[in-house]
Amino acid sequence: MRFWKKLIIIVILLIAAYFIVDIGRYFIYPNVSYLKKNRPGKTAFMEYREKSWQKKRIKKPIHTAWVPLSQISPYVVKAVIIAEDDNFWSHEGFDFNAMQKALEKDIKKKKFQVGGSTISQQLAKNLYLSPSKVPIRKIKEAILTWRIEGQLSKRRIIELYLNVAEWGNGIFGIELAAQANFGKHAANLTAREAATLAAVLPSPRRYKINGASGYVEGQAERIYQIMVRRGIVIPEYDDVITAED
Repeated sequence: MRFWKKLIIIVILLIAAYFIVDIGRYFIYPNVSYLKKNRPGKTAFMEYREKSWQKKRIKKPIHTAWVPLSQISPYVVKAVIIAEDDNFWSHEGFDFNAMQKALEKDIKKKKFQVGGSTISQQLAKNLYLSPSKVPIRKIKEAILTWRIEGQLSKRRIIELYLNVAEWGNGIFGIELAAQANFGKHAANLTAREAATLAAVLPSPRRYKINGASGYVEGQAERIYQIMVRRGIVIPEYDDVITAED
């Protein structure tokens, strides 16, 4: 009997050690500071998509194209922040009020989804982790988010996020999203187009911009009206600029 007790204790200790090492390595790896001046290669999310296609024997390439923040419409930056993380410029990686509200919704729905993620958290997940919602992944995400916020500027964080975010099945980055959906470069997106693209970010493979989606239309309109109320968009000016000669 003592032998089995000792064996159980050893197994538990080994499992605990594994998790400590597995989580602890994220305090030093990967090299987040590399992203200050360098573009990321293929992200963890891109690799995850490729593996899922391979399992289904689907031959499909990952599409992505990098554009600097200066070549992205300011409307896109505003719309995405409104949609995804309205306190982006002021928090330090975590929006605890948003997390509390998300938790309250989860309790009401009797589901545990750990919502309220900031753009910094989503960037960490996209770059280095997977869509899995298990608690241990959230711990890794928190460590990476803390490091990203500590080593990268807010401007760089939003630039990276817009270039690696998934905007459709196999479409990564705002430039290809703009071209695929509106036939133009990211720099030329209007306020309404930016709001529409921001509206699909919670589930880009589920929500379609060109499909008959009441959710996307309603969410895009909500984002657009917030931009109008905040003076980001002046409808009369926007109409004149986008009008054809």
